[in-house]
Amino acid sequence: MKHFSAFILSFILTISFFPLKDFSSGELNVSAASCVLYCVNDGTVVYEKNARKHLPMASTTKIMTALITLEQNTPERVVAVSENAVKVEGTSMGLKPGDRVSFYSLCCGMLLSSGNDAANVAAESISGSVDSFASLMNKRAVEIGMTDTSFVTPSGLDDENHYSSALDMALLTEEAIKNKSFREICSSESISVSFGNPETKHTLYNHNKLLGFVEGVFGVKTGFTKKSGRCLASACERNGVTLICVTLNDPNDWADHKKLFDYGFEKCVLLDDDLTELAVRVTGGVEKYVDVEFSSAPTAFGVENDGVSRLILVENFAYAPIEKGETLGRAYYYGKGGELLCSFDLLSKDSVERKRVLKETTTEKKKTFFDFIKDLFGS
Repeated sequence: MKHFSAFILSFILTISFFPLKDFSSGELNVSAASCVLYCVNDGTVVYEKNARKHLPMASTTKIMTALITLEQNTPERVVAVSENAVKVEGTSMGLKPGDRVSFYSLCCGMLLSSGNDAANVAAESISGSVDSFASLMNKRAVEIGMTDTSFVTPSGLDDENHYSSALDMALLTEEAIKNKSFREICSSESISVSFGNPETKHTLYNHNKLLGFVEGVFGVKTGFTKKSGRCLASACERNGVTLICVTLNDPNDWADHKKLFDYGFEKCVLLDDDLTELAVRVTGGVEKYVDVEFSSAPTAFGVENDGVSRLILVENFAYAPIEKGETLGRAYYYGKGGELLCSFDLLSKDSVERKRVLKETTTEKKKTFFDFIKDLFGS
């Protein structure tokens, strides 16, 4: 039977893996003061060096600023540029006082040109001031789970109370690339936008040299000040596996990111597994069953090429209505020694509407005395 539901289902799989090289962390000579290689699929830290150390993160700060700007869901909103917003040192997208610019163009200016002016304009437009926007940034950081971060500026200019960690910046990057517009912008080598007074077209170019240089890289953000050194957050996808790499204070960041990605994609292997035989029974729905799928391509880190046990926990049944992507269970993978390798949410593959039940209604006319006599003699 194709469809079946289970509360607990466990069995041994013979899983095929991509070939692995016998890497060890000691072989990775990374120049960064702090770095992390993070697997988005299962939340595994594949490699780290001082990953929780508090360090300045320069313009990688703009990942948060651009994300919050896009989360306003008003990309076409046009705002005026204040004189105070553009009185800022460092990189710029070329804004002048009195210019008119959209939120979308500001995000392009932040993520491609690393414009400090764009970050300040967005902050003032959303929160009224840079200080108020910093409070919003810190609130969003808590929601994401960033426990080693303090934001003071939207641009990333140096401040003793403005810092983060490589791990926190990886978590921020993971959240940011979920946003479709963010991912499209940060993966573009150049974008044409309009701003000015009157508005004119400008072409912005991405500072991220990894784009087109390293296979699968689709972002995310560069950063540099004399105090912070070179900072870089990047994301890369190959064969259904997504890795995020963050380096802080790294004089050799381009080469280190390429090295870390090559290392990670050899160690993070895609499990040859599917859920075609698994479905959950639906109660009260137009469909009796709903198929399930992995929340992300199932991967495991550093496993050997032999049998792996899979434990699946799913709902015995689910009540309609069910939304597509609703969590209905979780899959756990264990190595031959019984150690947990990874786990993934199981999501409903489709939506299931509630079955409509039409109630039959009968309206019976109240009988009169004559109706009663009629019925009596009629019978």
